[in-house]
Amino acid sequence: MNKYYLAIDLGASSGRHVIGYKNENNEIILEEIYRFKTEMDDSEFGLIWDIDRLNQEIINGIRLAFIKCPSIESLSIDTWGVDYVLMNKDKEIYPCFAYRNERCLDASKEVNNIVGFENLYKATGIQFAPFNSLYQLYDDMEKERLKDATDYLMMPSYFTYKLTGIKIHEYTNESTGALLSPITKKYDNELINKVGLPSLLFKNTVNPPYFVGYLLPEIQKQVGGNTKVIMCASHDTASAFESIDVKDGIILSSGTWSLLGVKNKEPIINEKSYLANYTNEGGCGYIRFLKNIMGMYMFNRVKEEHGINDSSVPKEVEQSTYNEIFDINSPTLSAPKNMTNAIKDLLKHNPPKNYIELLKTIFNSMASSYKKAIEELESITNKHYEKIYVVGGGAKNKYLNSLIKKYTNKEVVALPIEATSLGNIKLQMKVSD
Repeated sequence: MNKYYLAIDLGASSGRHVIGYKNENNEIILEEIYRFKTEMDDSEFGLIWDIDRLNQEIINGIRLAFIKCPSIESLSIDTWGVDYVLMNKDKEIYPCFAYRNERCLDASKEVNNIVGFENLYKATGIQFAPFNSLYQLYDDMEKERLKDATDYLMMPSYFTYKLTGIKIHEYTNESTGALLSPITKKYDNELINKVGLPSLLFKNTVNPPYFVGYLLPEIQKQVGGNTKVIMCASHDTASAFESIDVKDGIILSSGTWSLLGVKNKEPIINEKSYLANYTNEGGCGYIRFLKNIMGMYMFNRVKEEHGINDSSVPKEVEQSTYNEIFDINSPTLSAPKNMTNAIKDLLKHNPPKNYIELLKTIFNSMASSYKKAIEELESITNKHYEKIYVVGGGAKNKYLNSLIKKYTNKEVVALPIEATSLGNIKLQMKVSD
């Protein structure tokens, strides 16, 4: 009799519920049950997450999963990193800010003045990003939003708490926020004290996969069943890295963000990695040494702005002679009111004239950025890599894959799988098996 597992994977633009099981050949089969939008909301506070809506969507998908499979062995939730929900015991402290909110521009400067970013990097191994959890929490402290806070829960921990009533801090997601030591894998209390954050917020972390508990009685009534709740590698990229066993190549997790890097036994924290802004995030028994690069977010925004619903790349893009390249990691592209205009501003000398030229410059700029990141990676690790394994939604983009091969001169192995859901389910199966 098959055992069925439910992966609940929330990305920065969409969420999905995916059932997984093993067939007679011991292969893991995935079936999407439910999909919903997870997009940030614009509010008087700037960009925020509607956590009540997202929680209800999670419950809706679990209910549909139980209709499809009355017996589910376990479920687990993963999401993006750095964002969290502040709690006053069992009450949420609203609003829940989104990482693209501009609130931390000043906070990041203040923290770096207190600690010094080079010292912060040495302590945590985490790249600079103005939305790192450390900066967000500092902003909350400065705005007195922490005075009533008894807990902060990263997004997957929060949604897991809403299902089980149990508060857990999971290592891989906590590692994204510049709060942990990559050596001890624990909170850096010296850093936290120096910045002035309240120590009561920082509980011990658990390593995935971790059995949390069962669904609360009121949740069981809403979804029509009960099951184990597991903490997988709850940072979505950590689960994506679990989806394939790669020892000889680079992994590119391609979605809203492009996460390019390798599995490494130990963190790499030196002058080269610091200058290249490479990051050391937690994995399951290894460090994910990688670089965060802007991803399909640009493509998706430009499509919306031009009223295009089709995710395919028109043939005219490949035929276009427009070959301008821009810095895809420019801060001006983080959350512009209009992505098309923001890209044109970066190419004032020769801006794209139409949708075709916009796509051409987006994909060329992405591939060019990957080339630079790989050159940095090979220099830092003193290794040469023959292959790039592309996983996630972006792996379906054949045109982009061809450009990656052209720019990097590497073999591109495109695996257009639900990598995060697969990794999530693989970890659940370890608990069951």
